[in-house]
Formats: sequence, C-alpha cells, structure tokens
Amino acid sequence: MIKIDLITGFLGSGKTTFIKKYARYLIGKGQKIGILVNDYGAVNVDTMLLSELEGDSCGIESVAGACDRDCHQRRFKTKLIALAMSGCDRVLIEPSGVFDVDEFFDSLYEEPLDRWYQIGSVIAVVDVNLSSELSKSAEYLLASQACVAGRLVLSKTQLTNEAAAQKTTALINAVLRNFGSRRRFDESNITSKDWDKLTDSDFEAIASCGYSSPDFTKLETTDDSGFKSLYFMELSLSPEQLKQRVETLFETAEAGGIFRAKGFVSEGGNWLELNAVRDNITLSPIKGGQNIVIVIGENLNKNKITEILCG
Repeated sequence: MIKIDLITGFLGSGKTTFIKKYARYLIGKGQKIGILVNDYGAVNVDTMLLSELEGDSCGIESVAGACDRDCHQRRFKTKLIALAMSGCDRVLIEPSGVFDVDEFFDSLYEEPLDRWYQIGSVIAVVDVNLSSELSKSAEYLLASQACVAGRLVLSKTQLTNEAAAQKTTALINAVLRNFGSRRRFDESNITSKDWDKLTDSDFEAIASCGYSSPDFTKLETTDDSGFKSLYFMELSLSPEQLKQRVETLFETAEAGGIFRAKGFVSEGGNWLELNAVRDNITLSPIKGGQNIVIVIGENLNKNKITEILCG
C-alpha cells in the first residue's frame, strides 16, 4: 500500500518550506513521491513554490480551495486516485492552514482509497512564536490539527530561543485541554531545531511518527466562514513598495485579522517570492512566479486592504 502523510499547520507556519526539505529527504532515499497541495486561495501559489521538485521522482497535484466541503472532498479523492495510478511510494498532503483534518480521515476510509492508501504520519508544523491571541475558531482549527499529529515540528527556531519553544508547547497543550483532548506534547514528540541542520535521523523520526486518533470536542460548526482569502493581480509595485504596504496591512487593525500574505513580485526580469506573517516578511529569489499577492485572514476588510495595497 502507498503511505500517505498529512502535513498540517496554521497559516504562515512554514508547511511549504518544510515539505521541500522532507520531500528531498524521501527522494534521496530512492522513493517516488507525490505531493497534493490544497491552497485556500483561488490561485494555488504553494503549487508554484513546490514546482522545482517536480520530475521523475516527484509528481505534484493541486486542489482548488475555498469551495464547499462536498465539492472539495470529491476533488481531493480524484487527485489521490490519480497519484495512486502514477506508482508513488509515498504521498504528502499539504492542506491549507484552515483545513479540518476530519476530511482527510473520512476520505481515506472510503472506497477505493482505503484499498490503496495506508496512513503513515501526521505532522503538525507550528511557528515557534505562535500567537496566544487566537479567536475561538482559530483555536479550534489548531486543536483539530495538533490532536491527531504524531509529531510537532517547530519552525523558525533559529530566530529565537528555547524559552519560546517551551511557551508555544504550553500554549498548544492548553488549547488541546480546552477542547477536551488528552493529547499532550513534550520533548519526546517535538522536533525543535533549525531546519537547515536536520539530519537523516531527524527526518526518520518525523517520517515514522505515526498519528493519534481524534479525541477533541467538536464545535457544532467550525465557524471558519470568517476565514477568507483576497487576491490581487498585476500590482505595479517594486519589491520595497510591496514590503512596506504589507507591513502596513499587519499594522492596520481596520484591515481585519490578517494571518498571512504571500505571492510574487518581479524586479529587473527576475522573480521574488513574498512570504509574510506579522513578525516576519521575506522576499526571496525564485525561478518563476506570477504577479499576484494573496492576503489570508479572518474577518478581512476588502476595501481597506485594497486601499493599502493598490494605493
């Protein structure tokens, strides 16, 4: 059977960056892998960011997000069938940051996927500086992702200290407790290390971490309707102008609860990847791109965001 891993993580946690490193490790071990990306935005930026992996040992499929659950689940199953037929040894699922993990388990227990796939590991990528000021619906999504994870992988640890990792671990355990989950995390099931220094042993621990059964109190509705994505095409901005305007977005309360901005900007015929969360905005060289910026968050004010980005 084909092993299938779910890599979850809240908006801006670094899932795509982690998957690049994890996929290269698996390919280096001689495995043929498939990656299925679900992006919450109408344009799948994360698929573009992973395209450099595509080749004989790696196939990439994507599912358009922001549709109703039944529609999304049908698309999800169709793509998994396609990857199974391509002869993959292992499939990695990168859902959006507002993905409900029940959809993953429900799909894999159905025909014909239950005959082709075996759940391998559920890995939750968490920003080591996770904010303690989350809405109820955001806490619910975090709890639903963490409670089934076999392992937490903390991101951006090279930018902070061990105290931040301990604080984030305590916060996640508190959220789990609030939703009635018995799942807890400590040093034995957390990878807290600069990702550039991860060894084969680290990746093996991640790849074999397994998963836990969901045991949290579900809300009557996930109330994720407040999460939205806005996308802006063909912005005539320089990289510095874009960075300044994205900084302004995070600083403007009237814009709404912005979790992440991502996309691309061109400079002198070359592309830069925008990856922005509240405390960290980067513009990094990338081989290809598209003139687009996507803003993702909760209770977004479209008019205000348009005013700031488009001037």
